Amino acid sequence: MHELSRRSALARLATLSAGIAITPALAARTRRDHAMKPFRISLAEWSLHPLLHDNELSNLDFPAEARRLGFEAIEYVNGFFKDKARDTDYLKQLDARANDAGVTQLLIMIDGEGRIGAPDAGERGEAIDNHVRWLEAAARLGCHSIRVNAASEGTWDEQQALAADGLARLTRLAEGFDLNVIVENHGGLSSNGEWLAGVMQRVDHPRCGTLPDFGNFCFDWSRADDPDAWYDRYKGVREMMPYAKAVSAKSHDFDERGNETNTDFRKMVRIVLDAGYDGWIGVEYEGKNAPPREGTVLTRKLLESVRDEIASG
Repeated sequence: MHELSRRSALARLATLSAGIAITPALAARTRRDHAMKPFRISLAEWSLHPLLHDNELSNLDFPAEARRLGFEAIEYVNGFFKDKARDTDYLKQLDARANDAGVTQLLIMIDGEGRIGAPDAGERGEAIDNHVRWLEAAARLGCHSIRVNAASEGTWDEQQALAADGLARLTRLAEGFDLNVIVENHGGLSSNGEWLAGVMQRVDHPRCGTLPDFGNFCFDWSRADDPDAWYDRYKGVREMMPYAKAVSAKSHDFDERGNETNTDFRKMVRIVLDAGYDGWIGVEYEGKNAPPREGTVLTRKLLESVRDEIASG
């Protein structure tokens, strides 16, 4: 399983070397450029989901499209290649597309594979088994994580215990693939930062972490217009950040100055960086007032502006 990651890394190195001479000066400049940035910006595939659902883009097109939109790294959504998790030829082609585009493959967001925190032990075990194929796929693509959900039912404590059990078992499997299992705030109690932090404490494994999303702090999307259905997003991200291995910059709408109207990106990014995080922040545009590509670029530009302000002091 570790060999998959090594082969992927070697293949990438060979592809890169074939197209450009990596001089010591270039390598040093690249490291310096990255070191000067407090974070780098990736693209979550969900940002382009209307195009993918309408077959204007395919999952195989995503790496090159991300590069055209100005991104150096990508985050897949399993729903766009649902039947390809164990299709070796497809994954080789996808990996080659990413290499050709020069983008880093960071993670796969997993949905629709069952409740890892299901009260029924059999259902919980089946959900864990269903995620194994995505561990295999993520390893073949050289990702660092799969993103999962912590859906459950019962009391606060019961759901914590059930989710922690399923996550701990899946994380032990992920360890063999040199992968992390990370949980997003994604509805229900998972959108309560305190609850999810408690789950992480119960799992207590270095490869199990969180993916704080700036916007997914609604307990019940059927009541999204009710303020009582929402958890404080800034408090939630702050509570999740000690365990974060990825971050999602959710966006919907922008004002005339390019600021997101639902989330104070400057405040949120400060929370992220104050936690000591120096990884990728992924753009995840979900708005309807701007087309997918335009909204995605607006979000990237906003993050770049915030990053420049922080870097300049």
